[in-house]
Amino acid sequence: MATLTEAPPPLSPTVPTKKPPRKRGRLTPYWLLLPGLLWLVVFFALPMIYQASTSVQTGSLEEGYKVTWHFATYWDALSAYWPQFLRSVLYAGAATILCLALGYPLAYLIAFRAGRWRNLIMILVIAPFFTSFLIRTLAWKTILADGGPVVGALNTLHVLDVTSWLGWTAGDRVLATPLAVVCGLTYNFLPFMILPLYSSLERIDGRLHEAAGDLYARPATVFRKVTFPLSMPGVVSGTLLTFIPAAGDYVNAELLGSTDTRMIGNVIQTQFLRVLDYPTAAALSFILMAAILFMVTFYIRRSGTEDLV
Repeated sequence: MATLTEAPPPLSPTVPTKKPPRKRGRLTPYWLLLPGLLWLVVFFALPMIYQASTSVQTGSLEEGYKVTWHFATYWDALSAYWPQFLRSVLYAGAATILCLALGYPLAYLIAFRAGRWRNLIMILVIAPFFTSFLIRTLAWKTILADGGPVVGALNTLHVLDVTSWLGWTAGDRVLATPLAVVCGLTYNFLPFMILPLYSSLERIDGRLHEAAGDLYARPATVFRKVTFPLSMPGVVSGTLLTFIPAAGDYVNAELLGSTDTRMIGNVIQTQFLRVLDYPTAAALSFILMAAILFMVTFYIRRSGTEDLV
């Protein structure tokens, strides 16, 4: 009976066993990346490979094209259309500079001075996106029409005399001139400059401006030493988002320009859709891509910042 009434010995505490991590959880990020990777492969990598093979082909549309590794197509295309390449870089650079000159003050106003009007001004900035790119460009044909108020005002101010001397206009005409093409590029790509600038300026801590003022820095010095250096990521992003599409654009030169203002995008379109010289068109596309990639790499390194907005 004594042995039956004795309390049983205490049980040793059981240590909970850790479950091994599931392998499915480790693979989840890769499964989430899979749709984007497939999209890039199908709609970017495969077309690039196809165009690369097209650029080294020879033949005709009737006989068919064959890959013969004819790399001379690149040299022939560059030697024949180098003026259009140079013109595209010149027009895109001028439009980028104008967008920066117009967009930076507006982005600064929205970020620091707009107050309760900030949302309204932002809506006005992105309002052009509510209409078609083609419609926006065609509207400039009416704005810059001969005898219109814009051309009349430029004549009164003798601006066209200066632009004609520079070769950007032809007498009293603005349409079918380089100035019209640059105006169209500037208008269509200006929001791509303003939005990164605003995003970069908005992240600047206002206490830095107050500290600079406490150190008796003038407003110009505050902008030069504090505001502009801290907004460089937005400047770099905005200039890239403006220059890259502007260099390959063909709509503005087609609708607002003439045969003397054709850009390389117009040449590529003509070779693909009218002349049907696919190897030359593909070679021009790769030359343009390589040139832009080289300029962008050099620009980012020279800008001193890799933190893009």
